[in-house]
Amino acid sequence: MAEVKPEDMVHHPPMDQLQGFEYCIDSNPSWGEAIALGFQHYILSLGTAVMIPTMLVPLMGGNDRDKAKVVQTLLFVTGINTLLQTLFGTRLPTVIGGSYAYVVPVLSIIHDRSLTQIADGHTRFVLTMRAIQGALIVSSSIQIILGYSQLWAICSRFFSPLGMVPVVSLVGLGLFERGFPLIGSCVEIGLPMLILFVALSQYLKHVHLRHVPIMERFSMLVCIALVWVYAHILTASGAYKHTALVTQISCQTDRSNLISSALWISIPYPLQWGAPTFNADHAFGMMAAVMVSLIETTGAFKAAARLASATPPPAYVLSRGIGWQGIGTLLDGLFGTGTGSTVSIENVGLLGSTRIGSRRVIQISAGFMIFFSILGKFGALFASIPFTIFAAIYCVMFGIIAAVGLSFLQFTNMNSMRNLFIVGVSLFLGLSIPEYFSRYMTSSRSGPAHTKAEWFNDYINTIFGSPPTVALIIAVLLDNTLDVRDAAKDRGMSWWARFRTYRGDSRNEEFYTLPFNLNRFFPPS
Repeated sequence: MAEVKPEDMVHHPPMDQLQGFEYCIDSNPSWGEAIALGFQHYILSLGTAVMIPTMLVPLMGGNDRDKAKVVQTLLFVTGINTLLQTLFGTRLPTVIGGSYAYVVPVLSIIHDRSLTQIADGHTRFVLTMRAIQGALIVSSSIQIILGYSQLWAICSRFFSPLGMVPVVSLVGLGLFERGFPLIGSCVEIGLPMLILFVALSQYLKHVHLRHVPIMERFSMLVCIALVWVYAHILTASGAYKHTALVTQISCQTDRSNLISSALWISIPYPLQWGAPTFNADHAFGMMAAVMVSLIETTGAFKAAARLASATPPPAYVLSRGIGWQGIGTLLDGLFGTGTGSTVSIENVGLLGSTRIGSRRVIQISAGFMIFFSILGKFGALFASIPFTIFAAIYCVMFGIIAAVGLSFLQFTNMNSMRNLFIVGVSLFLGLSIPEYFSRYMTSSRSGPAHTKAEWFNDYINTIFGSPPTVALIIAVLLDNTLDVRDAAKDRGMSWWARFRTYRGDSRNEEFYTLPFNLNRFFPPS
């Protein structure tokens, strides 16, 4: 066999902007195409917007009407937060939706003895919601202070490409439980959806209609429509009448009873559940979720910048985005969504799947969220899509995010044993430690931390139950303490040096400048 000459080998030099995108962050498709793409992002955001209230509201004592109202409120606030983030925050094309990171402290509030003793279900629901609102309002100050004081910008200067690899990767991989395990609960719907989506979006992506790659950009809508009709036929024919309750919940359309429970028109407004109540233990416990959300959002912003074909967000812009996310969590508390906010990972993955990173598309999707949250019946119709269908899409979207995290390895020296150690250990422990916490909670109904101080338990169980958070703690600690003096180049710090400051690269101004000439009043550092 002939020896391969070095000059014949294909070299792929590191690129700080991902190539091959039809439209990047500040370029826009036609209005018709942008509206269709925005609607697609809206549909994808429904999975989390429905799943979190469906899980929490019954435990709070709420009925189907309460659940429908919480779903509407969460979608409404998601739309507002998305507009605020894309206009005044990082300006990256990110949907700011509900977060699972808040589930542990919210469950702690739900199981508070002062609330569980209330006999009437609706009264208990309202009082529990007010307690959650108070905790969210207080804890949102963490992100607001860290963001607007630029303290998070100072912290982010310790983040190298090497340190961000496990964080961004586990933002996607850490959500594996919402992928195939949920497909397995309704294989006859989830598996065809997964296979069909991969086939249309990848193997048929070159199919064009009027010079538009219709399958690459809209395969998700096509697949959801086809499989949704198929699922409705199975439901209407009585295929699940005599099946287990878990199967009915996973497979049937509108098992959550949202269509029948939602009002035709309902406008969410602040303090709609009454005045929030404040409790120090609840607030301290919720602060752990705010910190987890902050770290997960940081990783998601890094991924979104790459999938929008933009440069890495400067420290100043990243901190500005965290400040606005704090405002978003404050709005969650004021409106009563039952959870806090974070970047919607699945929507970031859709940027890569469609190869459309346009900011305008996400802003249009925010408009759909606000519109359909007010027109309750119409929004509930789309929200009746079985969650198994979303789980099939998540398998692809979360995988894309994990791969984006791994792509940061191109800026590092992976022939360094130091780097291999840091990446390997942080990735493994980032999955292993949260899995231990998850299994412990499943078997014993409480986390490994179960002292008499509930707020301390929430802190430990929330932080170490988050894969990206564990990965960041381990990776950043090792990366900044292990043989640091001679490893700057191997860590990839030289690649990100010009993106540390706003004026370090001319492209930063193109991607991250505030609209309406607001930079005059808020000059970047």
